[in-house]
Amino acid sequence: MKTCYVFLSEGFEEIEALTVVDLLRRDQIPVKMVSVDETEYVKGSHDILVKADCMLSEIEPAQACMLVLPGGMPGTENLFANETLKELVLDFHRTNRRIAAICAAPSILGRWGILEGKKAVCYPGREEMLTGATVLKDEVVTDGNITTSRGMGTAIAFGLELVRLLDCETEAGAMKNKIIYRQ
Repeated sequence: MKTCYVFLSEGFEEIEALTVVDLLRRDQIPVKMVSVDETEYVKGSHDILVKADCMLSEIEPAQACMLVLPGGMPGTENLFANETLKELVLDFHRTNRRIAAICAAPSILGRWGILEGKKAVCYPGREEMLTGATVLKDEVVTDGNITTSRGMGTAIAFGLELVRLLDCETEAGAMKNKIIYRQ
């Protein structure tokens, strides 16, 4: 099975990144936390230090099943400013491969032109950055190859949607029951 890459940059929202990693690993989906800062440890927006599994320069894009961008500040802006990540995400979009973003991070996709004609959600107040998208208020929205979610409070729903997309609806439902998640 291919690997899901979750990108970390200083100031990332810890719950949004780690909830995805946790749920995917519980489902036996290979996932790696990737430092775009090229440092082994990345500090989140609430001063939690997380050890990355690898650096952006070390990943194998051909072996990826999905790219995940967590929100947080200034993490979102740090991800947006990274040209290597931008080229990787744009290549995934051009080849219709899965991309997911939560909280403020869907604004990255909007500013890179990826949300044109798509339905999407984001953290309240950043909707104008979802350029070309039909903005909804749902917890999680998947439109084609793009999945977006609203924020820390929707991180479990977001992670379960990624399990559904990468594994199946049955496994996502089973995971929901295992973690005693109620929607």
